Amino acid sequence: MSKKIAIGSDHAGFEYKTAVLAFLQDEGYTVEDFGPATADSVDYPDFAHPVATSIENGQNELGILVCGSANGVAITANKHQGIRAAIAWQNEISALARQHNNANIVCIPARFIDIELAKKIVKTFLTTDFEGGRHGTRVNKIACT
Repeated sequence: MSKKIAIGSDHAGFEYKTAVLAFLQDEGYTVEDFGPATADSVDYPDFAHPVATSIENGQNELGILVCGSANGVAITANKHQGIRAAIAWQNEISALARQHNNANIVCIPARFIDIELAKKIVKTFLTTDFEGGRHGTRVNKIACT
């Protein structure tokens, strides 16, 4: 559990972000909260970009982003070359995102799953390792540079 985790959301994901943050702190993780600090309406890129940047620069190892559908934060985070953000609405998808895609950000759709499932998805994401091998060859082809 020594991984440093970044977390952020928009207003639609604020409640889930707060619950997941508390859950992870109770589990002993070090979590950096990139906001927002309230449930007031905000623009998701203002929080997704800093989370992604913190992973790119090594400040944090993995990230969690939450918005209503998870699409906005995933699209934003994936603009960063070093980021592989995966939307997970089922626990198995969270595991496969790590095992096969070496995803480094999990994106949670707060309007489509309950908080307990969100916590389970995040825990699976953080505790599942990349399998490498043939998956590594494929992941190495993702970047555009």
